[in-house]
Amino acid sequence: MTADERRLLRLFRALDGGRQAGLLDYAEFLLNRAAPERPEVPTLPLPIPRPDKESVVKAIQRLRATYPMVDRAKILHDTSACMTKHLVHGKPAAEVIDELEALFMGHYQALGKEE
Repeated sequence: MTADERRLLRLFRALDGGRQAGLLDYAEFLLNRAAPERPEVPTLPLPIPRPDKESVVKAIQRLRATYPMVDRAKILHDTSACMTKHLVHGKPAAEVIDELEALFMGHYQALGKEE
């Protein structure tokens, strides 16, 4: 949760029930006014096949496209750690890509548990 989200939640909780409802109504109004047509984010992974020869960077791009529902900010640290294993420690690209695929799949599966 970002600092702004925490602040908004703190302010929301400080309001009485009627004002909370008003704030929610206003937020929905702003959302509908600002973005009347929001593209749907797929709920299932897209079937993008893994090429025979693929760089780690290309694999990350493919996995982001395959799992657009996964929050990039939440996966950034782990993705960077995998990239470091490859670039700094010399771990073979195929092994790192296997780890990345498991990482993205794990975050995707965790989304189902949050709902």
